Amino acid sequence: MTTGRSEDTKPFTTAAVIVLSLIALLQLLRFVLKWEVTLNGAIVPVWLSGIAFVVAGGLAVKVWRENRR
Repeated sequence: MTTGRSEDTKPFTTAAVIVLSLIALLQLLRFVLKWEVTLNGAIVPVWLSGIAFVVAGGLAVKVWRENRR
């Protein structure tokens, strides 16, 4: 009988946390450095990256905390 948490970690959950964290980091960088993004000829407002950072970061934290239970 083992009680180690390393055996309970799910690889997909870990991958999801990493991907969501990278998305959040890139959105934060775009927000801070004011990178311009053009999508199909329309400029995407920088403030949307602030919202995307909060959403992606929040999801990463929630998935990470759920994985620790």
